[in-house]
Amino acid sequence: MKIAVLMGGNSPEREVSLNSGAGIVRALQTSGHLIDKIDFTDDLAAQVHRLTRADLVFSALHGGDGENGIIQGFLESIGVCYTGSGTLASAVCMDKDFSKQLVRRAGFATPDWQMVNNVTDAGGIKLTGFPLVVKPNDLGSTIGLTIVDGSENLSAALKMAADYTSEIMVENFIAGRELTVSVVDDEVFPVVEIIPTHELYDYECKYTSGMSSYVCPADIPPEITRELQSTAMAIFRLLKCRHYGRIDFRLDENGKFWFLETNTLPGMTATSLVPKAAAAAGYNFNQLIDKIADLALND
Repeated sequence: MKIAVLMGGNSPEREVSLNSGAGIVRALQTSGHLIDKIDFTDDLAAQVHRLTRADLVFSALHGGDGENGIIQGFLESIGVCYTGSGTLASAVCMDKDFSKQLVRRAGFATPDWQMVNNVTDAGGIKLTGFPLVVKPNDLGSTIGLTIVDGSENLSAALKMAADYTSEIMVENFIAGRELTVSVVDDEVFPVVEIIPTHELYDYECKYTSGMSSYVCPADIPPEITRELQSTAMAIFRLLKCRHYGRIDFRLDENGKFWFLETNTLPGMTATSLVPKAAAAAGYNFNQLIDKIADLALND
């Protein structure tokens, strides 16, 4: 097949996307496909011809318009088949506030949060206690995220998040273990525990080799594993995701887990979590990429 691989783009996650795209290209070429590598730009019209000539568009975009439903809607408008969640699910999952509202209404635990639009309104935060997590509402890879230990640091954290977005989420920090569950179609992969060298699994820990260690399957009681996997699949379906995705949780000291967010185009780099979980489920990287491509073609 001729497959166009979209990567790069203009979001703050551009470099991660380029790395994901490179890995996907290698896997698809190994499987014998003809690849058109496209570094996606704002000049959509100039790229329509290349995109419509492909049998499939494999999206390696992360963040921004590449993951928030804008590009998905564009691809649908020109009638091309593409990997990953559709327009609605992409938009909903990129909006952390909205997705948390839906997840909470469905009965799943998620940390309390508050939305802030005015960076000077640190005194208007109604959440009780510290630490708090301050982050952009519509970005991934923990870009613009700060853990705030006291009120004296809140204004600076809000200003940093405001460099990336006009919608800022302030969320209660859940002390505990960092867990993530990958879903591919109707299959839930083993739970991954992330053990970062920093307090949080931040950008540096995510994308710098040696800055985090990973345990997969996670060393947690079997009943929690089953409940986590079941919850991840339920959230995947609730938010109308398709093909593949990754759902992030925190597990507190009392054994309760908390939904954080859903990633509709998770990373596919050498340190990425979905490939690690896939390996534990018996898929090598090439098989994982082939499976995702097949799911999109047969959707």
